Amino acid sequence: MPIYHTLGTIPPKRHTIFRKPDGELYAEELVSTEGFSSLYSLVYHCYPPTIVKALGEPYSVEPKIAREKHLKHTSLIGFNVKPEDDYLQSRKPVLVNQDLHISLAAPRKSMTDYFYKNSQADEVIFIHVGSGKLKTGFGEIKFTYGDYLVVPRGTIYQLEFDTEDNRLFITESFSPIRSPKRYRNHYGQLMEHSPYCERDIRRPSNLETHDEKGDFKILIKKQGLIYPYIYGTHPFDFIGWDGFHYPWAFSIHDFEPITGRLHQPPPVHQTFEGNNFVICSFVPRKYDYHPLSIPAPYNHSNVDSDEVLYYVDGDFMSRKSVVKGQITLHPGGIPHGPHPGTVEKSIGKEATQELAVMIDPFHPLMITEEALKIEDENYYKSWQ
Repeated sequence: MPIYHTLGTIPPKRHTIFRKPDGELYAEELVSTEGFSSLYSLVYHCYPPTIVKALGEPYSVEPKIAREKHLKHTSLIGFNVKPEDDYLQSRKPVLVNQDLHISLAAPRKSMTDYFYKNSQADEVIFIHVGSGKLKTGFGEIKFTYGDYLVVPRGTIYQLEFDTEDNRLFITESFSPIRSPKRYRNHYGQLMEHSPYCERDIRRPSNLETHDEKGDFKILIKKQGLIYPYIYGTHPFDFIGWDGFHYPWAFSIHDFEPITGRLHQPPPVHQTFEGNNFVICSFVPRKYDYHPLSIPAPYNHSNVDSDEVLYYVDGDFMSRKSVVKGQITLHPGGIPHGPHPGTVEKSIGKEATQELAVMIDPFHPLMITEEALKIEDENYYKSWQ
């Protein structure tokens, strides 16, 4: 998805002499993915990125599984997650499998006394409530309601919030986050039929070089553990960089819906993909315009995948009593569909204002102990 981008000052050739004004060399770093075979960037630091002064004891943030196997339609009331000051402590994993972890977070405070790096997962942070800045060595990205922040693995970052009222829906992907293949041509450019294009992608700007030495706390996540590191130099000491590996943002409000005369299947809403799962965006759109069309979705059986829907805003013509921040999980193996009365009610409607994020994983999701704390235990009866 990302296209070539560069900020700051870089030498005209890779792997060549590049000196500071005082004659010392800048430190070159190749940030590569999938060995040397996929996206990468070349970063130029004021100091080598290897200066570690101290290591703390690692501690576990591994999700605690409550239901490894289940076959029940499940609903979680996401805004019942209590706000916490610290960003990392506020992250509550609720649905997980070997391909991705889905978490909710309600952090009050900005990250001011530490930095964070997820070393084995790309993170897609959906901003439901709040605004602020994503700060990295690559530059900063301003964010607000409806933004997807895509932070590739290995990126050290801080989140700076404008207020204490923040709600985040976070997907950790253990494979790279990509745009769907069917949206791209052979050269990687998004094609005319894609529901968004490169103009909608917001890349880092305002690179600020922190030429600083001291004690800088970096919390690094790997294999369910957080490893506290103390670096001897500021992690945002980039003087310049170029490449395809960097954080970026896309607003759900810039997703252009694909509509038709008859009801369109969920893949038309696809926004991103990882290995064994997709992320989709349901946005305000015109309903089907065949004279006999039924706008409400038909009953369907997810034979090969679970279905997760995170409700953001607006009206949901196929559901009753939906609240903002609610998550529904419809596991593969049993059918689900519109609630009673909503099919008849949808006939003749011309448009919807719904806003939601959907995730379809192709391996079953496990339910965590954190999820049970916010579960609506009677949701599975809601079709009666």
